[in-house]
Order: sequence, then structure tokens, then C-alpha cells
Amino acid sequence: MGLLSALARGLVRGADRMAEFTSKRGPRTHRKGRGAQRVGFLGAGRGFVRVRAMVPEFVVPELSGFRLKPYVSYRAPRGAEPPPSARQLFLDVVAPLVEKDVRAGTFDPGALERYGFEPAQEGQLFQLFPKNYVR
Repeated sequence: MGLLSALARGLVRGADRMAEFTSKRGPRTHRKGRGAQRVGFLGAGRGFVRVRAMVPEFVVPELSGFRLKPYVSYRAPRGAEPPPSARQLFLDVVAPLVEKDVRAGTFDPGALERYGFEPAQEGQLFQLFPKNYVR
């Protein structure tokens, strides 16, 4: 085989592998979709059986009178507040809860998980997770 024929073969084979993947290029069972989950399965006789539990259910809150828009432009001015530090988050979120429990007499140093403290982070500052952030 000559150099030019090998080069041409490599170009053709490489171009073929880079072609768009369509439903005709896969096996018989491949159905190309747009990433949506199926809401059932193929039953006997190739009939589609719809399963109600597999149908996605979207829970949308009532937004009438809501003044914020779902899109924020990139041209919007940056916020005036500096990003919160770990100390500030602790003082805003966890400290009031701890103080309230100390005053009520229900504070237990062995049960710090209810304030967001992870036992694996012994000796470190409280680790705040998104469930503890002020919303």
C-alpha cells in the first residue's frame, strides 16, 4: 500500500468516525431522543406501556405578584455587599440558634449536628452547608 493511499484511507476513516451520530448508525434498539427519560417501557407485542410513577411531575409555586424576573442580565451592576465569610455566616446562622438553646438550657455539646457541624471536621470551624445558608 502506498503512502498516498494510506493517508487517504486514514482521512476517510477518521472523517467517518467524526460523522454525526444518528439513529441509523446505532443498533436496532437505539432510539435517538433529546435526553428525555422514557415514561414507560415496551411491553408484549412491542406495545408501549405508560407507567404513571415514571411521568415527571413539576411543582411550580404561585408567582402572581412576584416582582423578580427569572433572568439576570450580564450588564446588571455588581452587588454592593461583599461576599459573606465563614465567620459572618456562622454569626448570622448558627450563633443565634446556639444562643437560644443555651438560654433555654437545651444546648448539648455532643449534638452539634443540628447546627450544621460535621463530626469528621473535628477541630475546624463550623462547616456550613447550603441547607444552613440564610435565604
